[in-house]
Amino acid sequence: MKIALIQAPLVWEDTDANLRYFESKIEQLEQDTDLVVVPEMFTSGFTMNPERAFEVMDGHAVSWMQKMCMQKSIALTGSLIIKEKGNYYNRMFFVFPNGTYQTYDKRHLFSLAGEEKKYTAGSQRLVVSYKDWKICPLVCYDLRFPVFARNQDEAYDLLIYVANWPDQRIYAWDSLFKARAIENMTYAIGVNRVGTDIGNNLYSGHSQVLDYMGEYLIPPHTGEAVLYAKLEKANLIQARKKLAFLSDGDSFILTD
Repeated sequence: MKIALIQAPLVWEDTDANLRYFESKIEQLEQDTDLVVVPEMFTSGFTMNPERAFEVMDGHAVSWMQKMCMQKSIALTGSLIIKEKGNYYNRMFFVFPNGTYQTYDKRHLFSLAGEEKKYTAGSQRLVVSYKDWKICPLVCYDLRFPVFARNQDEAYDLLIYVANWPDQRIYAWDSLFKARAIENMTYAIGVNRVGTDIGNNLYSGHSQVLDYMGEYLIPPHTGEAVLYAKLEKANLIQARKKLAFLSDGDSFILTD
């Protein structure tokens, strides 16, 4: 499976400008791309003003994602602000080439920025089936909580994190991301933004792709870019059969 990572500067709380940017990048994708990954809150940046930047499930941004997927025969994943039944969610979408989608609401809200005061947390992890791959999509701060990502019974083959992770803590992003790939024996994709936000937080990106042994397919990359990686499931299956680390893990049940 061929993945495109779009490491992008985000225009603060400007959905139209951000969608124009991502559409221009998607229009230029290599033709054999299967899946495109964009950052957390890719229509707005990581804002604590959801009332100014929210979308709805039948609104413009979701329709745009569906249109891109159907036009380019790709899957597309990233998170955006959704208002539903009076609540705001940091909701990650996985949109299939036929325009259907599945969603995951960010479980771990970033209390340092007061995210939990503005947004409603999700509770259920999502595993998506796409092109014979099992994919677990997660969002930014989820990276710090390994139990939620634990790959029991080989539940997934690919772990994806989308983020707005600032430079002052980028060493943690790199370190935790590598740990998640190794401990779960999974391919892992992390897509972060670049640029600065309204609070003058600097983002250099460090989007990256790791294999199931923690080796880089794409090392942490700085600056605006579209990055490509080719994942081979047969190699993953062979490594899991040979090493079988996951079968020695502890069993547990997640509760709220």
